[in-house]
Amino acid sequence: MPFKNTIFVVADHGLAIIYFLQSQVISSLIQNGSRVVLLTQDALVEQVRDRFGQQGLIVEGLRYDRCDEYARTYKSRTQWWLQFLRRVGTSNRINTEAMDSYIRQVDFEAKGRQKLIMPFAKMAVKQLRKSSQARKKIVQYQMKFTPFIYRDLFEKYQPSLVVSSTYGWRNDRYILREAHTYGIMSGAVIVGWDNPSSYGIPSAPMDFVNCWSDIQKQELIDGSDWSPDKVNVGGIPSYDNYFNKSWLISREKYFKKHNLDPQRKLIAYASSFVTFSPNYRNIKTLANLVSNDELDHKAQLLVRLHPNHFLDKTLFVGERKQIFELADRLPNVHVVEPVALAGNLGNYSGEDMDEKTSMMAHADVFTTVYSTMCVECAIHNRPIISVVLDEPGGWNDPNKFSLALSEIDKWPTHTRFLASGAGKVATDSESLRRHLNTYLNNDKIDSLERMRFVKDEITFTDGNAGIRTGDYLFSLAQGGKL
Repeated sequence: MPFKNTIFVVADHGLAIIYFLQSQVISSLIQNGSRVVLLTQDALVEQVRDRFGQQGLIVEGLRYDRCDEYARTYKSRTQWWLQFLRRVGTSNRINTEAMDSYIRQVDFEAKGRQKLIMPFAKMAVKQLRKSSQARKKIVQYQMKFTPFIYRDLFEKYQPSLVVSSTYGWRNDRYILREAHTYGIMSGAVIVGWDNPSSYGIPSAPMDFVNCWSDIQKQELIDGSDWSPDKVNVGGIPSYDNYFNKSWLISREKYFKKHNLDPQRKLIAYASSFVTFSPNYRNIKTLANLVSNDELDHKAQLLVRLHPNHFLDKTLFVGERKQIFELADRLPNVHVVEPVALAGNLGNYSGEDMDEKTSMMAHADVFTTVYSTMCVECAIHNRPIISVVLDEPGGWNDPNKFSLALSEIDKWPTHTRFLASGAGKVATDSESLRRHLNTYLNNDKIDSLERMRFVKDEITFTDGNAGIRTGDYLFSLAQGGKL
């Protein structure tokens, strides 16, 4: 049977692979009659084919070596500054605190000519923030940087639709620009909770975006000038398996896997915000509370390292070693590492979703730093504490920008977590101990607020967001209404 259409899907990182391939998005597209050409990092092509191969799915490489070469060799400074302005240039009608922190980071870490240009860049940001025409012009201007790396793939497969997991803040910007040049409908799906409020305006003119909720939809409309009729609320397919419990390991097996004591309460900590601030003080404080039996119940700590802990950067590697040393030295402290695939996906690969799911589901209390895992844990309706204990001096490196954890409560997703009442915030060791005891004594506290938080943030809780999103994308490829 001939295919009704062909759809290019750009999945260049682990969260995107979860979104498209570990949900029902692509299977739904194929069942509807689409041929899907999945473009991913070249080092992963064979792995993806072996694991997810099926009739109707073709896997191609994204040719990122050529993308990187183009970004490096053709007006590289101009391209870099365009990316910077695109990322932080949203309208000031939305909360821009996350983007403002990024501006502070670039300003702090700038060197040489970049330092000289920064004041002018800030002036440009101010103009972009208040002018929709300025934002429109920068989107159009980016089209000058279209290297036509994928011309042969477009000619070979003749796609009706190109969909990416970002609206062009990664190297996917080049294929999205190329699609627009050919007059092919293109757009994005929102993979991350903070994406509409943290990553600016599109890198090319685009036709649609699929997001999680009405909250994100309004951010896209107000901040990035999306027309309301081009924004579809489809939920978040990556979380369908949370609702369907298909990733869940039994408590007995999970505890055995990590040598956990079934007689002790489990406090889980997911490292977060590592780019801006150390997590070690949070972890050390939790470790001391459980090791010294200072809580109302005997407990144990399981720490999930952040993917950044595995980057080849001295500060991150150093904190990782500190955490392992802490676990070796103190009783009832354990560490789990995210699992990595090949390529440049790092440890965001999604290869350990059973691990991640089970950690949240079996935690008596889940702790983190305002992570997206606050939303994910709320799906499992487990108590949540955001731990924001400042490390004096931050990363203590004169060349590395640090942001105090106590200063990030105004970021848009963080303010929503606080306003929801779905969890608590610990700003010092005493409030952390108090909140832990509250939840260890009664894990039903804030349960209704957690359920409402989930509904507000991800809309659909029936485990069918993948099918819903697949049907939407198929309708677009068939020439359906935007």
